[in-house]
Amino acid sequence: MPLGLIALALGAFGIGLTEFVIAGLLTSVATDLDVSIPAAGYLVSGYALAVVVGALSLPPLLARWRPKRALLLLMTLFVIGNSLSAVAPGYAALLAGRVVAAFAHGAFFGIGAVLAASLVAAHRKAGAISIMFGGLTLANVLGVPLGTFVGQQWGWRATFALIAAVGVVAAGGIAALVPNTGADAAADGHAATQGLRAELAAFRNGQVWLSLGMTVLVFGGMFGAFMYVEPLLTRVTGFDETAVPWLLVLFGVGLFVGNLLGGRWADRALSRTLVLLTVALGVSLVGFALLAQSPLGAAAMLMAMGFFGFATVPGLQMRVLAHAAGAPTMASSANIAAFNLGNFLGVWVSGLAIAGGLGWTSPLWVGAGFAGLGLLVIVVASAAERHAGRRRAVGVAVTDDVLAVTG
Repeated sequence: MPLGLIALALGAFGIGLTEFVIAGLLTSVATDLDVSIPAAGYLVSGYALAVVVGALSLPPLLARWRPKRALLLLMTLFVIGNSLSAVAPGYAALLAGRVVAAFAHGAFFGIGAVLAASLVAAHRKAGAISIMFGGLTLANVLGVPLGTFVGQQWGWRATFALIAAVGVVAAGGIAALVPNTGADAAADGHAATQGLRAELAAFRNGQVWLSLGMTVLVFGGMFGAFMYVEPLLTRVTGFDETAVPWLLVLFGVGLFVGNLLGGRWADRALSRTLVLLTVALGVSLVGFALLAQSPLGAAAMLMAMGFFGFATVPGLQMRVLAHAAGAPTMASSANIAAFNLGNFLGVWVSGLAIAGGLGWTSPLWVGAGFAGLGLLVIVVASAAERHAGRRRAVGVAVTDDVLAVTG
C-alpha cells in the first residue's frame, strides 16, 4: 500500500470527525446554546451547504497548484475553522466556525480521491478510494465515540479543540507522506483555462448527473437518519446517555467494514453492487424504525445502517469518475458536493418531520424514502447505460459490415 494513501486517510479522519461528531453532542449543544434540537441540527445543514459551495468553487481555484500543496492549504483552513468552533461563544459563532471548516471538506476529498486513484493500478482504483474514505469511517469507529465522550466530560468545545489538534497532525502526515506529483501551472494561465473547460465539458454527459443524483438521495437517506440518532436512542430506545459513545462505536464498525467491502464489490460489479446495497440500506432503515424500542434491535439496525450506507460510497464515487473520465477533479469534487447536498436535504427534511410532531423515528422513515428514490434513479441510469451500450455495439457491427462489403 502506498504510504500516501495512509496520509490521505489521516486527513479524511480529521474531516470526518468535524462532520459526524456533532451527532453525539446534539442534545448538549442544543441545551448549552439554548436552541431546539432541530435548530442544532442546522449546524449540520449549514456545514453541508458550505461543503457544497467549497467543493464546487475551490477546485477550479486550486487547479494550478500541485495536489499536495492544495491539500496542505485545505487542512490549514480546516484547523482554523475548528479552532473558531472551539472558542465560539454562541450559536452564530459556532455555525461560522463550522462553515469555515466545511469549505475545506469537499475540495480535500475531491482532490484527494483523484490522487488516491492515481497511486495504484487501474483495477484497484475503487479500492484505493475506499482506503482514503476509510479514514472517514475510522473517524466514526474511534473518533466520534471519543469526541462524544470528551464532550460529555469536558464540554463540546473541548471536542472541537481536540479535532483542531487532529487536523494539525493530519497536515504533518500529508507533508511527510503524500508524493509531490504534478506541476504548478501558475505560469500557464491558458493551459489551466483550457483544462478547466475540458473538465466542465464532461458535465454534458447525462450519466454524470444521474450519478450525482444517486449520491444525493442514497447518502442523504442514511445521513439524515443518523444525525438524529442520539435523541432517538435515549428518548425512544431508553439507553442512558453514557451508552451513546459505545453505540456509535457499533455504527462506526459498520461504516468501516461496509466501506472496505463496498470498494471490493464495486470493482467487480458496479451497478449490481449499488442496486443491492441501496435496497439493503432502505430495509435496514425501516427495520430500525420498527425495532427502535428494542435495545438489541436498535443496536443491530444502527450497525446495519452504517454498513450498508457507507458500502455505497466507493461505488458512488467510482461511477461519477467512470462517466466523467476527462474531468476527474471536478467530477470527484462535484460528487462530494452531492454527498453533502444529500446531507443537507436529509437533515432538513428529518428536522421538519420532528418539528412537525412525527416523532423521533420519523428520520428513519424519511431516510427509507430517500433510499427508495435513489434506487429508482440507479435502476433508470443502469437501464440507460445498457441501452447506450447496445446502440454502440449495433453501430460498430453495421460499420464492420459496410467495410466488409466495400472492401
